[in-house]
Amino acid sequence: MEEYGIIELVIAMKKIDVHTHLIGNICGIGSEGELTPIGGGKAIYASGKVIQLIPEKYGDKSLTPEVLLSVLKENDVEFSVCLQGNYAGFQNIYTYEASLKYPDKLISAGTYDPFFRNKQLIVKHLFDDLGIKVLKMEVSNGSGLMANHPTVDLNGDVMNEVYQMAQAHQLVCFMDIGRPGNNCYQVEALAEAIKKYPKIPFIICHLTAPQHEQMHILEENLKLLNLKNVYFDIASLPNNTKQPYPFYEAQDYIRKAIDIMGKQKILWGSDFPAAMNYCSYQEAYRYIEESTLFTEEEKEHILYRNAKALFGGLIS
Repeated sequence: MEEYGIIELVIAMKKIDVHTHLIGNICGIGSEGELTPIGGGKAIYASGKVIQLIPEKYGDKSLTPEVLLSVLKENDVEFSVCLQGNYAGFQNIYTYEASLKYPDKLISAGTYDPFFRNKQLIVKHLFDDLGIKVLKMEVSNGSGLMANHPTVDLNGDVMNEVYQMAQAHQLVCFMDIGRPGNNCYQVEALAEAIKKYPKIPFIICHLTAPQHEQMHILEENLKLLNLKNVYFDIASLPNNTKQPYPFYEAQDYIRKAIDIMGKQKILWGSDFPAAMNYCSYQEAYRYIEESTLFTEEEKEHILYRNAKALFGGLIS
């Protein structure tokens, strides 16, 4: 266990949030069927399971760009990358239109199901006609690709076609591979696939989503994915480790990642809004700002510099 401390006086650091979500209409489909909004930020699956998708203070049945922008402004966040989250349903056009309205604050990501029969039309519209430059692929078996499809090989024909498309369109590619122990969690296959596409910047969501007391899994993953074109966001790391603030285990995991790969590979993200059902937006970055486990230069890279290098050119 590392030595911890908290800096008593914290000077606010520059921040870019690379992992947020906008929700025009809750229309998700997951392993428990369709997800329907019921108000108060809650939604119900066809199985009868009710979840708090959006913290009630942020929205009733939607999460608007104006709400996100108010949170960014309140917390001195320069801009955000708005990803697609299958749990809420694809929000491609809603997110794109938000990025057009606020081009200096929001970058939109697109996604699609590679099993859609007319996927070529979708790809053309999203990435050719609209010119979206970020791809988010969620393959988890909870609410991603493998929630309603048989197991898909992350280095097989279906996914290689996706990577080839991303390379042809010069996209930044976010990958959410779910949690350890599930059929979607194919770190070795993903690593082998990534080696074929050295020109694509891949960002692995949630630092590969290690759970409580899974440092050994994280270390194995990081060694496999320690490739030149691979980065990691740390969105929802506190949620996954299920520890109280200041999230010491999450700090440990980030420290390990820096020690293995260097400070240039880690990007801060909040996973707003759903992650804010576990911790506040402020806590999602202050545990890094206040920690003595990282140098000031490491904090600057995590919270700002790395994201600025990857996405600064997409903000107008």
